[in-house]
Amino acid sequence: MNLSQAGYAFNGIVKREFWRFLQQRSRFISALVRPLLWLLVFAAGFRAALGIAIAPPYETYITYEVYILPGLVGIILLFNGMQSSLSMVYDREMGSMKVLLTSPLPRPFLLISKLVASALISMLQVYAFVAIAACFKITLPLEGYIWLLPSAFLAALLLSALGLLLSSLIKQLENFAGVMNFVVFPMFFLSSALYPLWRMRESSELLYFVCLANPFTHAVELIRFSLYGAANYLALSVTLVTTAVILGAAIVAYESR
Repeated sequence: MNLSQAGYAFNGIVKREFWRFLQQRSRFISALVRPLLWLLVFAAGFRAALGIAIAPPYETYITYEVYILPGLVGIILLFNGMQSSLSMVYDREMGSMKVLLTSPLPRPFLLISKLVASALISMLQVYAFVAIAACFKITLPLEGYIWLLPSAFLAALLLSALGLLLSSLIKQLENFAGVMNFVVFPMFFLSSALYPLWRMRESSELLYFVCLANPFTHAVELIRFSLYGAANYLALSVTLVTTAVILGAAIVAYESR
């Protein structure tokens, strides 16, 4: 495979994924409605119950809406990763996935191309969400909108890789609901997306360490710090390593098919 062939194949896969996304307007709307409900409805109720102390990267007291914004960016990436998993299971049942994987191009390259395409689609949803949040006066520092791109893209790669791995394990489309219940929701709620870890530690030491071991926690914290131009090297390291491990496992799983 030469560079020209790789570029042509990559461009084709990305275009196909974007075309599919544009044909599914309900997917885009639902991706925004879910976090907006948390931001505008649930946050209003939780604001008084969950006081947020000053903690990095914040330099002053913040509202609950500001705190959960990175977590809601994370949930967009998480659900889009699962949506890509669902589409791959559907493609496998319809036969189009078999056609793709039997092409003469290396299978890892094809899988990584689909992974990157899914992450790029996530970026569209993320920036649409933060733009809508800004309309409700939930704004970020100007440089935060720039630094959001690399951090959210890396988090999207992690969660899309997870979706890729799950798609290799799910045998039938009907089993996808079970994945949502036993993978997505525990990852989201057992993280720092909705409440700071020190709050969790006050409640339960065990749950605190479970949240700390959750890779989604580190993806959210990577986004949170980047929004304020700060670095979180632990979150960056965990996200990079976990992405590599999960992607490697997904490639091995598909290679064995």
